[in-house]
Formats: sequence, C-alpha cells, structure tokens
Amino acid sequence: MPAVTPDLSSTPDAGTPVPRRSSWAEAAAAADGANPITHVPAPTRRPARPPVTPQPQVTPQAGQPAAPDSGTPALADDGDQAAPPSSYVPEEAPDPAPAFRRIRPTAADVIAESPMPDFISSPALFVREQKPRPVGGVRGALFALTGGAWNLGPSAKQRDEDELARRISRQLQGSYNTAVLSLKGGIGKTSTTVGVGLTLAEFRGDPPCAIDANPDSGDLVERALGEGIYQQASPRTITDLLTNIESVDSLTALARYMHHAGRLHLIAGEQDPEVSDSLTAAEYLRIRKLISNYYSVALTDCGTGVTHRAMSGILQSADNLIIAAGYAVSGAKRARSTLHWLASHGYEDLARNAVVVITDKDEVSSRVDKDAIEEHLAGICRQLIAVPHDRGVADGDLVTLDVLKPETRRAYKEIAASIVDGYR
Repeated sequence: MPAVTPDLSSTPDAGTPVPRRSSWAEAAAAADGANPITHVPAPTRRPARPPVTPQPQVTPQAGQPAAPDSGTPALADDGDQAAPPSSYVPEEAPDPAPAFRRIRPTAADVIAESPMPDFISSPALFVREQKPRPVGGVRGALFALTGGAWNLGPSAKQRDEDELARRISRQLQGSYNTAVLSLKGGIGKTSTTVGVGLTLAEFRGDPPCAIDANPDSGDLVERALGEGIYQQASPRTITDLLTNIESVDSLTALARYMHHAGRLHLIAGEQDPEVSDSLTAAEYLRIRKLISNYYSVALTDCGTGVTHRAMSGILQSADNLIIAAGYAVSGAKRARSTLHWLASHGYEDLARNAVVVITDKDEVSSRVDKDAIEEHLAGICRQLIAVPHDRGVADGDLVTLDVLKPETRRAYKEIAASIVDGYR
C-alpha cells in the first residue's frame, strides 16, 4: 500500500490554534475569505482597427538631428524613457459601451405616439354608419323583401319629410307663443290652429298648448275633440281658469282646466255670449305667464279682427304670427290689410316675420288666379304656405290628421316647421 505524504503547506502551523466552526454558514464564510471570487468583466466588442500606414523612413543628413517618428511618443526632457521602435502603435483608449438604437419602432412606441381617439364625439371611427330605413315606395318594398339586406336609403321625398320633422322637433330654450289671426271669419283660422297644434304634438317631445282667445264664442276645443266629446267633458273655460288662477301652482292643478286632444292640450274659450268678450289684455297676459311655466310652445286662436280688448296683450306676448287668408279676392285683400295694420301700429317685426296661410276652404273656381294672389301676398311676409281644399277642413267639424289628405298634412308640417324656425 503506497504511503501518503501529507501536504505540509496546507497544515496549520504548530503554534496556531485551529479555529472550530460552529455552523455551516461560518465555514462557508471562511472559505470565501480564503478564496475570494474575482469578477471577470464581460468582453466588449471593439470596432476593427484601421490598418496602420507605414511611415516612410527619412534618413537624416549629416549635422541634423533625426526627426521623431510620428507614431512614437515624444521623449521626456530628462531622457530616462527609451525611444520605442518605429513600428510602435500607441494603444487606443478603451471604447465606451456601444449605444444600441432601435431601427424600427415597437408596437408600444406606436401606441404611445398615436393620438387617443375620442370615443364620444367620434363614434363613427369605430361603428359603421347605418343608412336610414326607407319607408314606402319601391325602396321600402325592396328593403322589406330582402330583410334589410338591400338598403337603398330613403328617397328624396322621405329625406324632405325627415328634415321637416327635425325642424319641428327642435329643442327650445324657453316658452314661445304664436298668434293666429285674421280680419275675416270663415277662412280657416281655427282649423289651421288645430291642424298645426296636432302636428306639433305629433313631432315634438313636449306637448303644445292651444288657447282659445276668440271673443265671439270660439269653437277651438270642439274642432279638436268633436262636438259630442266636448259636451260630455267638464265645462272648464278660460274664465274658470282666471277665477282660480291664484291657486294654480303646478301642472297637475292646471290640468283641471285643460282639455286634451291626444298630446295637444287646450284651454276652451268662453261660450256664454254675455261674458265671451270680457277677456282683457291684462287677463290674457296672466294666462300667458302661467302657460309659459309649463309649455314651450303655445298657439293662440285670436278670433276675427285685431282691435278687440285682449288683442293688445296677445300681440305684446306673441313671438310670431300666422295670418289666415283665402283664395277669394276679399280674403287676400284683408290679409294684406292685416299686415299693413300691424306694420303701422308698432308691430312691424311681427308683420315682416309673419307666415301667411292661404286655405282653399271654399274651392274657388278656375276664374280665380291663385298664382297671382300668392305672388301678391308673398312679398310682404316671411313665408306663404297654401293649404289645398280638403273636406276634413272645409266641413267645419272635427279636424283629425288621420282623415286629411297627404297634401294637407304636408302643408301643416310646413307651417309648424316655419313657426318653430321663427323662435329665436
């Protein structure tokens, strides 16, 4: 068996006591102290050195000192440093760590630099706009047959109808009043009030209110409800409202004095001949102030003439006017006379912005030049609208939109849109 010679270099000195390790951690710490770990820096990539161009050797002439080599460092003044050989190349300073630069932007860079889309004001960026559904005609039939797969969009006529509906339903800030008047009776004043009121109620989000201020026992509510229904209803009139106006402090309390034709709310005129002409301008202004608290649009049926007691209060609170006229020569002349009277009595703005409505109630003969009458009145008002002859209007009975001709309903839409356009 071979003999093992102990390594005396690793044996502690005879006089040095051997330390005792009380734990593995102390032993590991002592080992690390005896053999320290040297950290080797990671190699850095250096760019390739450019090739060294050898300098030509210049032989000094006699009596001249030799020129120092351009690639060798200059000698110290004391001459202790020996001159290096001519092929010596000085060691370059270590290059700094290379700077890494992204050539192509990452997805995070693109998202960070792109503007944030506005999901509220620009929903069309994310949802494809849907064409409006066509109604009626070939376009509507094609849409229905294909289940919406073929949508050609609305026709020009439907787009025109949609624009009228948009104008009528425009949101208003405040309360506005339109007075409907004429100098001659029986030419469509009350039927226009009912037809326009029902049209406003159909398209507007808030119900309109119509007030019968006719001093001659007006029949506004009868034309809107029908004679039989009105007789069965509670006989509340504008006189009852004036008597108890101090106690009316809510829409619920006001509803006790109102009549309802669908969404059109109405205040009936006084039917008693002895008191029907008793409404004064101050009393009407009290009614108008109360109505303005709950309704954004009000229509006032003024009756015949412009000189009765309540008329000054009506004109004072009116935002625009509807002047009722007919195709008869006398009706056209009185409509013009009404506009001239308004302009000469301090209501020039109302006359200039008035809407003249010519109703062909009596279906005049072909001898009457309708175009000449329209041209005669169109130049002295903001807009002139013609309502064609319709039995639903001419009979003087109940006026409902369902039984009117499409042309008549279209005329009432144009009137409603025109008066809402005048609310500024």
